[in-house]
Amino acid sequence: MSKHTTSLVVLAGGASSRMKKPPKEGKGLSEKEIEEANQRSKSLITVSNDGRPMMDYVLYNIKKAGFTNIYIVIGPKGDLFKNFYGDQGTDNNFHGMKLSFAVQHIPEGRVKPFGTADALYQAVEQFPELNETSYVVCNSDNLYSVEALKLLAESASPHAFIAYDRDALSFPSERISRFALVELDSNGALTNIVEKPSENEVENYRDTSGKLRVSMNVFKFDGNMMYPYLKNCPVHPERNEKELPTALMNMLDDNEGTMIGLPLSEHVPDLTSKEDIKEVKTYLEKYYPKLDWDL
Repeated sequence: MSKHTTSLVVLAGGASSRMKKPPKEGKGLSEKEIEEANQRSKSLITVSNDGRPMMDYVLYNIKKAGFTNIYIVIGPKGDLFKNFYGDQGTDNNFHGMKLSFAVQHIPEGRVKPFGTADALYQAVEQFPELNETSYVVCNSDNLYSVEALKLLAESASPHAFIAYDRDALSFPSERISRFALVELDSNGALTNIVEKPSENEVENYRDTSGKLRVSMNVFKFDGNMMYPYLKNCPVHPERNEKELPTALMNMLDDNEGTMIGLPLSEHVPDLTSKEDIKEVKTYLEKYYPKLDWDL
């Protein structure tokens, strides 16, 4: 049996560009909600009646899945995270978890951060112990289930990711069609990430159980094996960012078959744009009426 992974990196330093766009009409957001969506990192938008943000729920499931060392990647202006989760740079105690902050600095000449691979690279540079162990990395604006996080923590594979059943995600079909599909071999190992496949191509990517699988950007990595690919990640030619899937596929070119897709069929609440705020709040009221941190 492999050792349970206890370190987890939460990516929370992005620019939240889509969240800052004006909402579509009729979404019924209050002035306070619109102001928060425009000014805060997505995961710090208030989603509970007691004024707590989305990140609470993300961290709650992380704790329930058995993680103890949490590294939150924030932007240079991420001080609000410290108001919620501890004012020290490292080793804040938050409900029994050890919580540290890595800062994703923006290179000179850029306005926005340099992408998810750069975020993770800056985190492992600031906390090099991550390169000596395995760790899970996830977004801050997706609520991954305890089951999903546990599957990754307990995986015996050097690298793993949750291969979500596309049909189980309850997003509008237009949004789902923009998700990249993942291609798995007969052993369940990742062989390709297919961005924006056409409707004609989609059928070619069903797995052995007939499902279309997508990644929601939650991965387990072997820190030592992944490090050089984060460090040397090329810039995406169109989006002008260093993206985690690019680093991942470069790593797999040299270490074939080491990234296993763990199949799961469930929805993943997502706080991407203003249209999502009400839906996420309704979901949390139903499934997380109270966060009992001591269980």
